[in-house]
Formats: sequence, C-alpha cells, structure tokens
Amino acid sequence: MAGAIRLGLVGIGKIARDQHLPALAADDRFVLSATASRNAQLDQVAAYPDIDAMIAGAPELQAVSLCTPPDGRYAQAASAIAAGLHVMLEKPPAATLSEIAALEAQARAKGVTLFTSWHSREAAGVAPARDWLADKRIDAVRLHWREDIRRWHPGQEWILGPGGFGVFDPGINALSIVTKILREPLLLQSAWMEVPEGRASPLKAELAMRSGDAAVTADFDFLQTGPQTWDIEVDTDKGMLKLSMGGSVLELPGEAPQKAPDREYARLYDRFAQLVAAGDSDVDVRPLQIVADAFLLGERRVGEAFSF
Repeated sequence: MAGAIRLGLVGIGKIARDQHLPALAADDRFVLSATASRNAQLDQVAAYPDIDAMIAGAPELQAVSLCTPPDGRYAQAASAIAAGLHVMLEKPPAATLSEIAALEAQARAKGVTLFTSWHSREAAGVAPARDWLADKRIDAVRLHWREDIRRWHPGQEWILGPGGFGVFDPGINALSIVTKILREPLLLQSAWMEVPEGRASPLKAELAMRSGDAAVTADFDFLQTGPQTWDIEVDTDKGMLKLSMGGSVLELPGEAPQKAPDREYARLYDRFAQLVAAGDSDVDVRPLQIVADAFLLGERRVGEAFSF
C-alpha cells in the first residue's frame, strides 16, 4: 500500500485519547482521516456519529481501529470488512468467540487484515520474560491483577452489563501475557466470580488453571483502591521471575529490575502497519477462550449492589 494508511478511529473515549491518538500521531505510516463517535469529536478531523456514516462519508479510508466496548463491536467490524477496510480491534476483541471466528472468515474472504490487539503483550518486560523462560522448568504461576473500576472506568455502566466482561476486562490483560510467555497451553480447571446484585458481569474472580505440569492461579479484583496491582510471578527451577506494573518491569533472579518506557500502543500500530503491508492477519483468541471458559464453568456468587 503506497503512502500513509488513511485510518478511521471508532470510539473516542478514554483509551482512544490516552493511547491510540498519541500512538497514531507519532507514526507517519498512518494519517487519522475520520472519527466515529456518538458523543465526541476531534478538532480538524472529519467526525461522524457511527461507523456506517463514516464509511459512507469518507471513501478514502483504508483501515479502521475500533475502540468501542466489545459488545456491539462485531457489527462495526463486519461493516468495515464488507467495505474492504483493514481492521484493528481493541481488547477484548469481541463479546464472543463465535464473533471473532466469523470476522476472521469474512476478512479472509475479503482479502483484508484483521488484527486482534493485546496491548499488555507489548509491555517492555514481556518479550524478555518469554525468552528467559524458554529453557526453564516452570513450577507455578500466580497472577495478581487488582485495580479500581471507578478510577479506570468512571461511569462506564456497560462494563458490568452483558458482554461487558467486568473484572475480566483488565484481567484479560494478565491472561494475554501468560498465554504469550508460557510454552504449554493454558487450560482452565475451575473458577468462581462475584457479580454485584442487579449486574451481569463480575467485580471479582479467581481462576485455577494449568500449563503443562505447572499450576496457574489468578485473582482479579476491580475494587482495589490505593496502589494498583498488576503482577505475574513465575516459579522456575532457576528461581522466580516477576513481571510487575502490567509487564513493564521485569525482575529476574539475582538481577536488578529491568524497566523501559511505555510503548505498548506504538508497538501495536507498528504491528498493524506491518500486517497491512504484508496482506496478513493476526487473530489470537487464547486469552478470550480462558474468559469464556470461566463464564461457562465458573461458580457465580451474588455480591453487594454496586454504583459508580
């Protein structure tokens, strides 16, 4: 594809403003040509109320990046693919596995790129952690992902509704990392989740899994105030590896912590540009599979009512 990729951004909320817009502004392989949002717009960028209006009104578009909630994203992505546009999906990529399977088939038939992005995999410590673990015996893995829903999703009622994922919205970031760094498949054994009265998605969850011979546990909490916790600990025959701050800090046995600047979304858009140029797709649903299994097999407990 000659020249910069003319891209439309769908959904102008917190994640778009905090991450997508700065990453796009810094990458000369993209030009932001249009936006679609019911409630927001950007100065000097063509704005439309929804993706169908954007596709109709901006025929120069070549790609879209979807930053909307996962419930309802299938229809948006299908419209873009049908129009011959390359598609990048925020995480979680869709509300169900069947939706992603259908989108992958549609993209293949249309000859366009579909990219299920997992931003936490691009944290600075993840690739070095995977490389260090490659020849180690893994004995146990612990995921501790605890954050404050009111801080990161203020007033976003959708996140606790059907298809909103609840605490699995951040928790799936931890699952995206471990499915990247562990050699053996990650399999769910049991789970429980606490769903507030009158809501559809959980605020807390605990998962018991296995990866080969290693036990893998996860505790996800959406009600942690004060310092936030995004840690992964891996016990090996050569000591414990720890990823903290969402994967941006790597601690190896006997070494000082390794830190690097946040470039998660810059790396995602670099990957998207490479896929478009090569005519390829990257569709990885392993983190979503674990969440789907937890909803299928997990014990549900009713918790206290919750309000933002």
